[in-house]
Amino acid sequence: MHWIAVALIVLVALLHLYFMVLEMFLWTRPLGLKVFRQSLEKAEQSKVLAANQGLYNGFLAAGLIWSLVCTRQDVALFFLACVVVAGVYGAATVNRRIFFIQALPALLGFLAVWLH
Repeated sequence: MHWIAVALIVLVALLHLYFMVLEMFLWTRPLGLKVFRQSLEKAEQSKVLAANQGLYNGFLAAGLIWSLVCTRQDVALFFLACVVVAGVYGAATVNRRIFFIQALPALLGFLAVWLH
């Protein structure tokens, strides 16, 4: 794969590892509360759900890393598409900034892989 595609895949994988750590381990800590703009009470009520969501973000990161190890473009395209769909859905249902943080880097990565 072209180095731009690889760099974007690495970026998206690192973002999803970060999301995983935030959602699974820092959800009720000051950083998690600040990033997700919520109260401690709300975070406590939703921490099991957030941990589950974090696990899925970890799986997305693992798939993207796998695509680099096995050097298969179809694997990279699949996992990048999954991230784009998740980001678009999150932007439509939670907050529009999710599109720019999650979906846009994955979309750029998808295009870089596809065009290479």
